[in-house]
Amino acid sequence: MTNNLHKNFSLYLIILFCFGAFFLNEKHIVDNDSTISEWLINYSGGFTKRGLIGEICVFFANLFEIGLRDSILSFQLIIFLTYFLLIYFFFKDIKMNKLMIFAVFSPIFVLYPVAEIEVLARKELFIFCIFITYLNIKNNLNRIIYKLILLPIAILIWEPLIFFFPFWLAIDVIENKIKNFNKIFFKNLISLLPALLVAIYIILNPITVENWGIMSQFLKNEFGEVCYMSCGLLKEKSTIYQQFKGNFHKYSFEVFFRYFLIILIGFGPLFILSFSSSLNEKKIVLFKKYNHILIPLLILLSPVILLFAMGYDWGRWVNISYFFAVIFYFYLVKKDLIKVNENIFNKITIFLKPKKIFITVFILYCFSWNPKTVISGDVASFPGYRIPYKTFKIINNKYLKQTNFKIYYKKIF
Repeated sequence: MTNNLHKNFSLYLIILFCFGAFFLNEKHIVDNDSTISEWLINYSGGFTKRGLIGEICVFFANLFEIGLRDSILSFQLIIFLTYFLLIYFFFKDIKMNKLMIFAVFSPIFVLYPVAEIEVLARKELFIFCIFITYLNIKNNLNRIIYKLILLPIAILIWEPLIFFFPFWLAIDVIENKIKNFNKIFFKNLISLLPALLVAIYIILNPITVENWGIMSQFLKNEFGEVCYMSCGLLKEKSTIYQQFKGNFHKYSFEVFFRYFLIILIGFGPLFILSFSSSLNEKKIVLFKKYNHILIPLLILLSPVILLFAMGYDWGRWVNISYFFAVIFYFYLVKKDLIKVNENIFNKITIFLKPKKIFITVFILYCFSWNPKTVISGDVASFPGYRIPYKTFKIINNKYLKQTNFKIYYKKIF
């Protein structure tokens, strides 16, 4: 990055973190908050998917004699801050062209969960942190040990991670640059086996209605909490078939067309970068047939179609998919494993050369829209305005009107 871009990016992340932390503090006491509902899942009724973090939060709530929601908020703030720090250190040393700037500031990336607070501090943050941390490990043996230990834990936190295993495999294969593809592929596939076995166990052993009732009663008796939304869906959508079936009635041409445009536009800069870039190592099976990495990237993303079919939080799936795709691309850039075709790149980006046009397009693209959380939600507008406006409105309604600052506030504004 240039010096100014480096400073602007760090300021961007600081501002987003402050807004995000504020929203987390405000919404953690809301009875129907969708994020909290996912963190309420625990093992009090027996083993269940996504119960590990909830069990840890319950443990610390009892240990420090605090409310469960306060315990959850503490962990949310810690993982949220960790994620932003990892993002900052991952991107800070990369020298970027204009399209790369668009890709990093895309509204379906770090801005998205702050703009769409139903997604803020969901459990995929743990997955993001585990993935970026993995990329910082240089020793191959340490990477294998890391996968053997951390990935099963990650599956216990958020089992849809299995749909993104192709990115782990692709990175290992590319980095090793081994001519014998089968050797490195199966070696790394074996390192994923414990996590796959845990995922299969989760799929084959959904929580029973009786055990869900025990967990629900435990939350009510111990913490006065109701097992609702994500927690409640453990009972209503415990099987794979139920998860697919729950989406059928939501499908329509409007939905598919909307998300086609969201993906096309949101991924647009990254797709163009990928089309303009080729892998230095041509002997790897997935890449040797292509002069660019766009098709291989789409192949790596293809398992996510199942995730879209199984759940209705399509905005989240777009955000998670983009995270893996953009981190994958820029990791190859950091490692100098790809080269950009300057002729293709210059032809595509020639209209961005004037500074005023670049700034105008950048603001419109990055801060004027974002997808909503669920499949039926329309596209939200102007998150760059709505995030600070929402913050100011909360402060005004909740704090200024209840204090002596009200008179001072009116004099200023």
